Parts: sequence; C-alpha cells; structure tokens
Amino acid sequence: MPNSTKEEKYRWIKPILDKEISIKNMARVCPFSERSLKYWLVTFRKHGMEGLENKSTRPKSNPKETSIRTKERIIELRKETKKCALKLKWDLKEEKISIHERTIGKIIKREGLTRRYRVRRIKYKYIKARLKQGELIEIDIKYVPKKVKDRRYYQFTAIDCATRWRYLKIYNDCSSFNALKFLRELIQIAPFEVRAIKTDNDSCFTNRHNGGYIKSIALFPKEHVFDGLCSKYGIIHYLIDPGKPQQNGTVERSHRSDQESFYDRIKFESEEELKYQLRLWNMYYNDLKHCGLNGLTPNQALRLEVQNVRT
Repeated sequence: MPNSTKEEKYRWIKPILDKEISIKNMARVCPFSERSLKYWLVTFRKHGMEGLENKSTRPKSNPKETSIRTKERIIELRKETKKCALKLKWDLKEEKISIHERTIGKIIKREGLTRRYRVRRIKYKYIKARLKQGELIEIDIKYVPKKVKDRRYYQFTAIDCATRWRYLKIYNDCSSFNALKFLRELIQIAPFEVRAIKTDNDSCFTNRHNGGYIKSIALFPKEHVFDGLCSKYGIIHYLIDPGKPQQNGTVERSHRSDQESFYDRIKFESEEELKYQLRLWNMYYNDLKHCGLNGLTPNQALRLEVQNVRT
C-alpha cells in the first residue's frame, strides 16, 4: 500500500511508463481522470518523484493586490512619522493614494512595525458630551526625561478637550508659583475664553490631600493659591480622583506623543535650545491631524468652531 500521495500517483502511472497499458484504458479503470494522468506523467518525466508532490492551489497573483510602490511608501511614512494606520491613510490621500486603513494596518503589521505586546483593555461605553472650545482644559506636568547640564526641567501642558489645541511651557521646578504663572500665560495666549480646568492632585494645584488641610478643615480650611487665582478669573477647577490618571486622558495621551515624537528623537544642549525646540514642536502639534477630530488639526477645529458660532 502507498504511504503518501505521490506514491499513490506513481502506482497509477507506472504501468503506463512501462508501456503495459495506454492512458485511455488506464482512465477507464482508474478513479482519476485522463487529464490528471497526463499531468502526472509530464511532471514525473520533468522532476521525478518530487513532481508528484501535492502543491498549493493558492493563486500566485491577485489583480487587486496593493502595488509595491504604495507598500514602500506606507513603510517609509510609518518609519519616519510612527503614525497610526488612520493618520497614514489621511497623509496618503493628500498624495492621491486611496487605500483603506485596515490594509495599511496589515502591511505595517506584516513588516513588524507595530507594537508586539499590547495590554488588552476593557472597553467601556461612555456617553461623551459635546464640548465647546475653552469649556474644559486639562492641565498636567511632565518631567523632561533627559537632564540638561545635570539639571531637571518640567513641562507644563494645557490642552483643550474640544479642539486638542495645546500650550506648553518649560520651568525649572514644579512649584505653585510656576503653576500660577503658567495659568496666567494660558489665559492671555489662549484663542478662546478659559471656562474650566481639570488637574490632578499635585501639591502645586491643590492642598486637598495635605496633612495641614485635613487637620484644619474643621476649624478654618485654607484655600490653595491656585484655586484663588481660578476664582479671580471665574474659572471652575475640577480635580480627578487620586490615582486615576485615566480621568485626565487627553493630556496624558498628548504626553505620550511628546515622549515618542519629541523627546526620544531630539537632543538638547542647553535650556534655551530645549525651549526653542519645544515651541516648534507645539506649533507642529497644533497643525497635526487627530483621530479624535476625524482628520482635522487643532487649528482647523478652532477655525471651524468660530465659523459655526458666527453663522
């Protein structure tokens, strides 16, 4: 008995090769067609027993396959910008290349340009209220990962939840004095009225979790200077729950972009160079397309909302 498919095929064509029987007569007693017998004979005479091995029926070409030049352009943009598939789709659309974002995702995954280890997160269904510009600003502090001349610097970040417009500033410490200074500069430079801000429970923003506040809350609770400045300008100050940075998700996501696209790529030799490069990066960020804005940039979202208000 044959032990493999090629031995089975050889068993039926051997009498034909030995000229004991013709192909037509063999096809009458064989469970296979005359065409199959002829095909096996040709492949056996060309390649021997290896030619009788079963081959894949998968098509060797696809008329709808993405062109090699498009694939190379996708890989080139991914390595250069590290953008997601949706943002790459928008960039390619400007170059008059139409391709679906899932196809882009498969290409960059096949090339090993995606993250290998991802934490599967639980997806919650949130009801997101539509915000207007300036209605809620998230403020947070990110320390500059690399020291400049053996000195640590801190990045104060303010981002508008509606338009993703950002304002960044570098300070040499994260004190309440610099927090007040940053808020005053934000109110002056923001292209909209700041109505409410949301921060974490850092001591430069609040004293709710300090021992002195807890002891004096029954007798004479002391107001933090940051809350006093917010009250002066009529700004509502919200605090996230302790240990819940997800509630400040917009500014935390922007900090990840800062780390991957700015601090991991650019080196600084002095404080002035750090501030100059950060100013350029902030200008670029405000002209960068965002998935949360359906392909609009923060500056475009600002102009679009102003036009809607006027009309």
